[in-house]
Amino acid sequence: MNLPSEAQILIINAVILGVAYLGIYPSFKHITPIKMMMADSVLSGLSLLVAGALFWGTGVEFSMLLFSTNWFGFAILTMLLMELPLFHWFCQKRGLKPFQIDEE
Repeated sequence: MNLPSEAQILIINAVILGVAYLGIYPSFKHITPIKMMMADSVLSGLSLLVAGALFWGTGVEFSMLLFSTNWFGFAILTMLLMELPLFHWFCQKRGLKPFQIDEE
């Protein structure tokens, strides 16, 4: 089975976000949006690492409906668009203020 390039990155991002929001973040004893963002930077790096391993130097263009981009831009933008509703849902469920700066 040969999936389109866009689908491969979307699946990578979905798996990483699923592990984060169903496994990693709920396991934190005291979760804050700052801790989530720090962990998310590592997970976003993992997404870029896997996407880069698959598409670096291939010259494949990725369609974002209105424009085309490379693998890096597609991975970052789709991760952001997929994560925003999850972040909002998780913060509401846990009673967190999404953009709270202090660690309390």
